[in-house]
This record gives sequence, C-alpha cells and structure tokens, in this order.
Amino acid sequence: MNLDALIYALDGSEFARRRLGFEPDAKQSLVLGKRVRRGLLNCSRQWGKSTVAAAKAVHQAATAAGSLVIVLGPTSRQSGELIRKASGFVQQLGIQPRGDGDNEKSLLFPNGSRIVGLPGKDGTVRGFSAVSLILIDEAARVRDDLYAAVRPMLAVSGGDLWLMSTPWGKRGFFYEEWANGGEKWERVAVTGAECGRIDPEFLAEERERQSEQFYRQEYCCEFTDSDESLFDSDVIRAAITDAVQPLALRRR
Repeated sequence: MNLDALIYALDGSEFARRRLGFEPDAKQSLVLGKRVRRGLLNCSRQWGKSTVAAAKAVHQAATAAGSLVIVLGPTSRQSGELIRKASGFVQQLGIQPRGDGDNEKSLLFPNGSRIVGLPGKDGTVRGFSAVSLILIDEAARVRDDLYAAVRPMLAVSGGDLWLMSTPWGKRGFFYEEWANGGEKWERVAVTGAECGRIDPEFLAEERERQSEQFYRQEYCCEFTDSDESLFDSDVIRAAITDAVQPLALRRR
C-alpha cells in the first residue's frame, strides 16, 4: 500500500477531499475522519447528513476490499436516494456504477466491496452477514424492530454502526441511544446556526413562522415533545416507579 492509499484508508475526510471532490466542514470531518465503532450524528435539517453518509459508505467500500456496507432508511425511497448520492461519488473515482446483481439498490466495486440499500421492512433486511459498516439514515423515523434486526449483522465482523438523524421526539432507539446509550457512543451534534451553508435570515424566518417545538427539533437538535402533548414526557417518566407494589384484588 502506497502512502496516499494509507492516508486515504486512515482518514475519510482526506479521502473525501482528494478523491471524491467533496470538501467537508469541521463537523462533517469529525464524522468522516477516524474510524468510530459506534457513532451518533444528531443534526439540523439541510446540514448534509445524507451526503456525508454516502461519502462514508464509499470511503469504506473503496479503501477496504470485500467490504459490505448496509444503508438503511425508513423507506425504500430514502435509502435509494443515499445510494444515488453514493453513485455520484463512485463516478468521481473513475468507476462506472453498477449493481451487485442481487439487490435492487446496490453498488458493486472492482475490489469486491458492495454498498446495499435496504427498505424499511423487517422481512427484507435479514440475511446479510459479515457487515463492515451499517449506516441508518433518518434513524429517528426508523422502526425499533428494524434496528434490532440489523444489529446482529455486526456480531461476527465487529463492524461499525452509525445512526444519523434529525430528532423526532423523545422516543425510539435513536433518542434512547443518544440520551442513555452511555460512553460507547461517540456523539456529534450540529445545529442549523452552526452550519455555514444555512442562511441566518432563513433560520430567523423559520423561527418566526414555525412553532417553537418544531424549530427546536428541526434546527436545534433538541428532542422535544409534541405541541399536542398534555404532559412533558420527562414528567411522565419521573412519575413512574417500581417501588410501589400493585394492589392485590380479592376474588368474590
């Protein structure tokens, strides 16, 4: 392996710059740079999450021969959009994009690596093994049972897992891993105000026109309760205890 190839393998952000023609900002470089076994990306709308995910998938597939990268979204359309973006990066490498012959949304690399996009259905995500990288796009809107179904794909390979999303309430595995997943997760958060590509005037207009809850969720990376909720979810959790035993009912 020559020096450039070694640099590219170790630093995904440099690979993106020099091979894919994509100039990541500081927070995007955190996601693309070093290898992270368990990563959480909590980001504003229109930050470039799907583009970063596509670049990360191509980096893994191009620099590690025989890799299998799984891309999962809440719908087939969303995983397909990420594959489309990955196809554009593949063309930057001078490779003609083509499928693997088995999966409708897929990319096969000359080194034997594959990127496979899966729809958000439990029955169609099983059957893959020795996965090098799983990327779950819009993770807050992916069902918990799908998350449970794909995690075992990493059991033998020791592959990496990234959950990427804008928040969608205090529910689901994305929120639970972010709030309670512990130190095994590396967390990256980026608000709309931190993204130089989003016009501050646009954010000001959104804050004026949208509800406070919506704005904080979509642009401030906050896990908020619905505007229609009567009680805050944290208040409800605090009211639940295992210390009180249920009353025993007498039979007549």
